[in-house]
Amino acid sequence: MRIICGSHKGRRLSAPKKLPVRPTTDRSKEALFNILQHQYDWENTAVLDLFAGTGSISFEFGSRGVKNIITIDRNKMCIDFMRKTSESLGLPIQLTQMDVLKYLSAVKTQFDLIFADPPYDLGTQKYIEIIEKVFANQLLGRKGQLIIEHNNKEKFEQHPKFSQSRKYGSNVFSFFEG
Repeated sequence: MRIICGSHKGRRLSAPKKLPVRPTTDRSKEALFNILQHQYDWENTAVLDLFAGTGSISFEFGSRGVKNIITIDRNKMCIDFMRKTSESLGLPIQLTQMDVLKYLSAVKTQFDLIFADPPYDLGTQKYIEIIEKVFANQLLGRKGQLIIEHNNKEKFEQHPKFSQSRKYGSNVFSFFEG
C-alpha cells in the first residue's frame, strides 16, 4: 500500500498481515483521486472514512492537505495501526473505534465527502442502510458526495441518490449525491 500524491507521495505503508482487511488497490485509489482532485479544495474539505481498515484512504486525504478527517472502524487492531501510522506521518486524523451503522445514527456533523469501503460480503440491504442513514441524517453538505466501494455484483443505479459508478477491475466506486 502506498500514498499516491501529496506531502507523503510514494510513501509505502505496511499493514500487519493479521488485520481483517481488503485495502483499496493503489490503481483504484489513484483513479478515485483523479476524479476528485479538481472538485475539492482539500484544505477546506471535511472527510468521513467508514470501514477504514488500514486507513489507506484517510492517509491519502491527509497527504493531500485535508485537515478534517474522521475515520471509523470497529476493529481495535485496525484503529491501533491507523493511530500509530497517522502519528508517524503527522496527519490530523481523528480515529473512532465503533460500529459504522451506530456511528451514522449518532453523528450530527456534516461532511463534504463520505467514503465507505464495507466488507464485500456485507449484503445489499446493509449497503442500502448505509446510504439511507447518510441521507436521512443529512450528513452531507450542500455539494457533498457519498462514495461506496463495492464489488461488481452489487448494483445501485436504481437508488434515487445514485449519480455514477466507476469500475476498476472487480472494484466499483458508486457515487451518491443529495
